[in-house]
Amino acid sequence: MSHANAVLTPITRLRLARLVVDHDWTYAAAARMFMVAPRTAKKWADRYRLEGPAGMVDRSSRPHTSPTKTHPQIVRQIVRLRWRQRLGPVQIARRLGMHASTVHAVLVRCRINRLTHLDRVTGEPLRRYEHPHPGSLIHVDVTKFANIPDGGGHRFVGRQQGYTNQAATPGLPRGKDHKPRTGTAFLHTVIDDHSRVAYAEICTDEKADTAIGVLQRAVAWFADHGVTIERVLSDNGSCYRSYAWSDACKQLAVVHKRTRPYRPQTNGKIERFHRTLADGWAYARMYQSTAERNAVLPDWLHFYNHHRAHSAIGGKPPITRLTNLPGHHI
Repeated sequence: MSHANAVLTPITRLRLARLVVDHDWTYAAAARMFMVAPRTAKKWADRYRLEGPAGMVDRSSRPHTSPTKTHPQIVRQIVRLRWRQRLGPVQIARRLGMHASTVHAVLVRCRINRLTHLDRVTGEPLRRYEHPHPGSLIHVDVTKFANIPDGGGHRFVGRQQGYTNQAATPGLPRGKDHKPRTGTAFLHTVIDDHSRVAYAEICTDEKADTAIGVLQRAVAWFADHGVTIERVLSDNGSCYRSYAWSDACKQLAVVHKRTRPYRPQTNGKIERFHRTLADGWAYARMYQSTAERNAVLPDWLHFYNHHRAHSAIGGKPPITRLTNLPGHHI
């Protein structure tokens, strides 16, 4: 595409060149016709003689040689310092004895000028991916939240009052120290890689049978919304390594994939969803009991899927990436 200030477009260049080459117009006459300089008319006519219509397109303005370009070995040193020590342009420039502006230009060219583009653990550039259509891949995982004693938990009422509420809640089991235990809520979550549409269930454990039941219901829920699940990605939890889970995936015609051990970034979409879930639902306000918090989850999931703007998909709700979806305009 021609730049904004170009006088001639590729089609107009072709017309000019044909007047000179095919109709024997002089450079001056053709240039006067299109209000350009004669040397411009000669340039396009010469290209037309050598390359034909293909020569009318724009070419890169990059020079053939760049004698002052930073040496590749220096570039590797800059990248290594950025990756391994997370240094800024000024610190790197001081170590290598060069200008900070040159270091910054190299970092921009290598797309690591911002630390947010680097993995916090490995220091390597983040490799983001997104599957092409809904159902191509779903992420599954389990996150845990402590149950809430009657009257509220320690996050909102303080530890002393929280322990008092815990002791006053009837029916709680007691540990070896005879103190009451509120227990743990296991939230099994499923999120579609392409649309970020989420499905979740609150369970009492994270065993294989429970995870399989959640997967079966999630697949059916997505099918009701017109989405066919093709692959499922999980971590290496015991429930996902079981033979029962493998058999269930085969029965559902779903290909199971697992992340690399100690590499939760691969399953980063659902890990980020857990953070949103905690901020927007689990710890969003004070709940008087676990039952009260659990009752809010369906409404929050509806808000997340149908109304909450998602920055990774252009500031639109996840549901907008599914077409012909029931309740789309709710």
